[in-house]
Amino acid sequence: MGAGVQTYILAIDQGTTSSRAILFDAQGRSVASAQQEFPQIFPASGWVEHDPEAIWQSVVATCKACLAKAGVEAAQVAGIGITNQRETTVVWDRASGKATYNAIVWQDRRTADLCAQLTRDGHTVEVQARTGLRIDSYFSATKIAWILDHVPGARADAEAGKLAFGTVDSFLLWRLTGGRVHATDATNASRTNLLNIHTGDWSEELLKLFQVPRSGLPEVKDSAAPFGMTDPSLFGVAIPVLGIAGDQQAALVGQACFKPGMLKSTYGTGCFALLNTGDQGVISRNRLLTTIAYQLGGKRTYALEGSIFIAGAAVQWLRDGLQIIASASETGALAATASDEEDVYLVPAFVGLGAPYWDSNARGAIYGLTRGTGRAELARAALEAVAYQTRDLLEAMRGDWADAQGGETVLRVDGGMVASDWTLQFLADLLAAPVDRPVILETTALGAAYLAGRQAGLYPDLDGFAAEWALDRRFTPQMPEETRAHKYAGWKDCVRRTLSS
Repeated sequence: MGAGVQTYILAIDQGTTSSRAILFDAQGRSVASAQQEFPQIFPASGWVEHDPEAIWQSVVATCKACLAKAGVEAAQVAGIGITNQRETTVVWDRASGKATYNAIVWQDRRTADLCAQLTRDGHTVEVQARTGLRIDSYFSATKIAWILDHVPGARADAEAGKLAFGTVDSFLLWRLTGGRVHATDATNASRTNLLNIHTGDWSEELLKLFQVPRSGLPEVKDSAAPFGMTDPSLFGVAIPVLGIAGDQQAALVGQACFKPGMLKSTYGTGCFALLNTGDQGVISRNRLLTTIAYQLGGKRTYALEGSIFIAGAAVQWLRDGLQIIASASETGALAATASDEEDVYLVPAFVGLGAPYWDSNARGAIYGLTRGTGRAELARAALEAVAYQTRDLLEAMRGDWADAQGGETVLRVDGGMVASDWTLQFLADLLAAPVDRPVILETTALGAAYLAGRQAGLYPDLDGFAAEWALDRRFTPQMPEETRAHKYAGWKDCVRRTLSS
């Protein structure tokens, strides 16, 4: 193939613990990938940070490694799609491009007290009506404010227009374009607590409430758009950046959940379930989030989202904290050997509980321990916790959106945990609903690639892409209703006892 023929899309998947680059061909097939982990920084209890330079270096390194592995020249790449850990916040100097402080990660709880004060002051309804979100330290607004207030001179520099801020995608775009473009897409902007998701613009009222200067915020664009050209010094030629979406929305796109009522759940460090609600920005009555699923051609499509902070991270805890497993891949087989006589529950509130509880002060707990409890029972409890939390989200979604109540719910799943057949069978059993695992598990990167490839004219429209979605295996419920009800009732009781108030 000639070097000038642009038939590839490079997807950057910048996650919480690692950065990956995946190269897709004109048929949407993955042809090469590279991955690099970077350090997690825990300065204090409940604080989680990343070094933005480490993120940047890992992104550049994996992009170059991916192209080299595929034997593809940068001139053959029609466009770049970016997907990223959402809410994680970076503030940087416009002149130097250097961050003024470490990136504050989405899991970080340092602003919980500020959020509690804003809630006590009566701002909950106002914030939810405009953003679809709760007031919580999970989101970007209070992270930006914290950096501006705790780094000497930062707020003055921000007011003077010297600083830029945004989510990780906007920082990467700035660096990729050599500081020429400060932009984000609507999905990432909708996770800041600063965007009016109904108008698609930053809210002046919320900027004032959270004390975030508008001058530092990026331009908000469609999820598929000409974002800018990479600096030629990076890859030898300038490559257009044509797609951006937050990781969970990118997974929704990669799972081709384009019709209202379609539901996907991604099981990585955390778990995130999104239900497409079409052009309805449904405001939740059950403590879920309303978010922009994607924005194309200026038209916003919305979703209800349930965010679980700890999913695969509980398995990492078994491996790294308790050291009772050597690798995450062995957890399912170990769980299958657990005794049915042991009713052990793990409520993995290591950094608080997310939807639908939103309790930042809750902490993890294990219930039902006996002398017979061993490695297998703890492994099973960690995996079962994922299903219990997903059931919590599905129940809340059915309560929020009438259209989700009728007909059969089918859950499309992706992420590292879905390689475990045991986990997905228990998930189907507990939900009393089919669970579909796709052939392509890298749906987050695929979604970013699709957005860029669609903009480049390389990939089909939404219907055409949906027609190409392929099923690997469907897991159907096998558990008796009596057992299902007993297990879920036990979970609800354990959560009740774990909540901080």
